[in-house]
Amino acid sequence: MSTGAWTVRAGCPPTGGSGTGDASGAQGAHARRGERRLRAMTDTVDNLILDLLEWLGAGPRPYADVLDAWRTSCPRLPVWEEANDRGFVARAHAPGTVQLVLVTESGARHLRACRGQALRTS
Repeated sequence: MSTGAWTVRAGCPPTGGSGTGDASGAQGAHARRGERRLRAMTDTVDNLILDLLEWLGAGPRPYADVLDAWRTSCPRLPVWEEANDRGFVARAHAPGTVQLVLVTESGARHLRACRGQALRTS
């Protein structure tokens, strides 16, 4: 879908352009700034989730390594938590091995849809 200068795929962060709203006056300008800020934060998290899926796409990684690289205490950048909540990543554990994190089929579909690339398979 295209909205003005924005290119948007369902469930994907927009790319390019700048959004404009229909509200006018000082109140409208304030509302538009707030909407742009929220959109920017959401777009940042969505793009970082896609980066996480690409990073995991090379193959399952140890859970401790994933948390070390991707977990944050910043409530505005909940990349690891959002990827889990959306069902894009899963943990797997076999007896005698470390717990691994991998991209789910849903995560692979999301990455393909948003970035047009498939995950590498061994």
